[in-house]
Amino acid sequence: MRAHTVFKSLFVALLAFSPASGAAQGLTHVPTANTKVLGVARPNVLSVELAEVIRAQGSMALENPQEWAAFYGYNNDQPQRPFLPPLGSNVEAMKTEPDKNTYLVLQGQRGADPSYDYGTHFLFQGHEAGNGGKGYITRINLDADVGHRVTLMANRDVLGNPLPVFDGSTWYPWAHRLLFTKEAGNAGGVWQATLDVPSIVEDVSGVFGRGGYEGIQADSDGNLWIVEDVGGTTVNNARQPNSFIYRFVPYDRSDLKAGGKLQVLTVKSKAHAGDIVFNGTPAVDILSQDVRDLHTYGLVFDTRWITIYDTAVSGTTTPFDANALAKGKGTPFKRPENGMFRPGTHFGEFYFTETGDTNADSVAGRDFGGFGGLFKVSQRRPSDDTGSLTLFFLGDLAHTAFDNLAFLTEDLLVAVEDRGDSLHGQAQAGSVLDSGWLFDVRLDYSKSPNQPIRILAQGRDASATIDSGLLGTQGFQNDGDNEITGIHVSDGDPTPRGILGAKKPRPFQGKWRVFYTQQHGDNITYEIIADPAAFTSDDRDGDDRDHGDHHRSDRD
Repeated sequence: MRAHTVFKSLFVALLAFSPASGAAQGLTHVPTANTKVLGVARPNVLSVELAEVIRAQGSMALENPQEWAAFYGYNNDQPQRPFLPPLGSNVEAMKTEPDKNTYLVLQGQRGADPSYDYGTHFLFQGHEAGNGGKGYITRINLDADVGHRVTLMANRDVLGNPLPVFDGSTWYPWAHRLLFTKEAGNAGGVWQATLDVPSIVEDVSGVFGRGGYEGIQADSDGNLWIVEDVGGTTVNNARQPNSFIYRFVPYDRSDLKAGGKLQVLTVKSKAHAGDIVFNGTPAVDILSQDVRDLHTYGLVFDTRWITIYDTAVSGTTTPFDANALAKGKGTPFKRPENGMFRPGTHFGEFYFTETGDTNADSVAGRDFGGFGGLFKVSQRRPSDDTGSLTLFFLGDLAHTAFDNLAFLTEDLLVAVEDRGDSLHGQAQAGSVLDSGWLFDVRLDYSKSPNQPIRILAQGRDASATIDSGLLGTQGFQNDGDNEITGIHVSDGDPTPRGILGAKKPRPFQGKWRVFYTQQHGDNITYEIIADPAAFTSDDRDGDDRDHGDHHRSDRD
């Protein structure tokens, strides 16, 4: 059976996925998550219609190593694996944790080898960890051989400073810059990078401010929506809401350094006359009526954007503390991580995740957002100053700790978990590893029996299994269990028409591709494809003549 026919069969099935038909015509539900067992590695399990292909992994050597950046997913400070008994060492290289994926189809890209054709398909990533807090930016050359597969874009900025570790990334086509975010409170911020090798990287936090920035996405007007993750004070295993949703309105889309306005999202309270802002004690905020209302199905909240910093007024590009300026003006959430515009809404719907407390013993429980959720901001136009907010999905112990998300189609949303080692091991949460969930945004998840579909039960590779056993031992510098991150669906269009949310995705068909990264352990970045073994000759439509463009290379 031809590959493009397999892709078409799966895509048609996804389009047929509807509130009435459920999983029967979409992707098959993976019935159980992988369990965490001491010393036991687990394979990843995907819906039977899907398969995954390794595009890069931690031990791959960079084609142009520099200083601490020598491998895709490891620093070169120590051996890549601990020396097991009889030496009994827990010493191993710092794992760099490639994070958010950004896919682009580009012409004329060069690398370290001037005589090599690097192709046209590229995946860019910042790295979330690094020895001494030193990070770097890499490019996976998807058309290249293994010797040229991963290129170091940069490990220092234009001033010669080591790059920080990065979390989020996106492509901003109006300025022709990659944008990377650092999730580190008042030491975080935004950096912009050119597509050159070596890339010219600049810290532009004097314009965007410093915050625990993670998710960053552009709308069709060129505004940048930023999702912050800053954990607040913890009381009885519950965190005080302390993170904000921002919108940056640039003065010149072709030059972000020209400045603009940073705004924070504010939600009007249902419990009192005024906005939901917290100035009280953490224990009171965590169990407030406002927090309970935010995590209640069916309530519609009025929203507005408030400008908290304007470079035209300040007259300076000195970095400022965005989180501090947002307090008392914006509405804080419980560790939101990433956001995405729903395709087909003209950037009128923005969904964002809330991770919650990542602790089964959180005093907040489900009703006060202890297990996180998914929210939707609705506006008539992306630059409007007012809109509404609703709860789309309320997390529970079976579906919690939502992190990255991506629209698979205009109606199907994928959200992946980041439970962390502690929650993985809690028996009351099932002692399970992370899952990737498929939601239908047309469904009302407050009503039974509507439930999301598990399309990925994350496993645990051998390296992460060893690390999990070493976690907490003196001097050990890495995380343990694997984590799902960087779920990404794109056709790679580098023009403003190609920003995420501008087109209706058509996964597994034509130019559309799906990626995610399995952080920690072996640090593998996968491409998810339609599994040919799941489709038989009975699926052939009998007429391939109309589908010739589905297998045509973008280089033709």
